Amino acid sequence: MDLSTPPGTPVRAISQATVTFAGRVAGRGVITLQLPTGLHTTYEPVHPTVTKGDKVEEGQLIGKVEPNGTHCPTSCLHWGLKQGDTYLNPLSLLPRTQPRLLPYLNTPPTRTRPLSLLSCGQSCR
Repeated sequence: MDLSTPPGTPVRAISQATVTFAGRVAGRGVITLQLPTGLHTTYEPVHPTVTKGDKVEEGQLIGKVEPNGTHCPTSCLHWGLKQGDTYLNPLSLLPRTQPRLLPYLNTPPTRTRPLSLLSCGQSCR
């Protein structure tokens, strides 16, 4: 997942973890953390402030976003999540919140009839 962010933006650990890699790959700074669940999360391009073997806490600074001239039109942080060789959605690590619908273009809401649950065999009116 690519997150648009300017160079120098602090990068923080998503969870308590162990740093399994902090270095350069193909000229880019990369950090890999192993979470207590066994999942691995990656951050790049990042100038690491941690080293391999470090134990980090949730929210701890692990590096800063480096300038990049890759696939993002502006600078971005690539955040990944893997279980073994399978890529997962890193958003699954974030707390779930209740979605909120916002008015579209400040249009006042219209009054509608409330929805009701129908039993089998009943028809909508």
